[in-house]
Amino acid sequence: MSRNARRWVVTGGALVGFFGGLAACENTVQRQRAAICRRAIPAIAETETPVRLLRVGTGSASDTVRVDYLAGRRQHWALCRFGMGTELVGVTTDRTNLTGASLYMLKRFYLDTPDAAEADPGAH
Repeated sequence: MSRNARRWVVTGGALVGFFGGLAACENTVQRQRAAICRRAIPAIAETETPVRLLRVGTGSASDTVRVDYLAGRRQHWALCRFGMGTELVGVTTDRTNLTGASLYMLKRFYLDTPDAAEADPGAH
């Protein structure tokens, strides 16, 4: 193999590895975003009945996660918006848009607690 051919093979391999790592990183961030949005549902669902997930996936924009769920017999949805990485910057539901104070309280006092992990409707 000539020197130029080896250089192309090494460069191509490095690029494939870089883009593969980038895709894996993006998948990890998307999974973490989905978990954060799922964990928020029990706190914002305004119901004492268990929540059943119907769908969790990317919303209409790439920085959003949409969760469709049943609370009792009624179908609802929540759309979580994210900044860089997994920073939750907004939550909109079929009933309301969380205000800055409500979003702060959700993030500060609920999402990172054992209660949120236990109540995560997608963890069971």
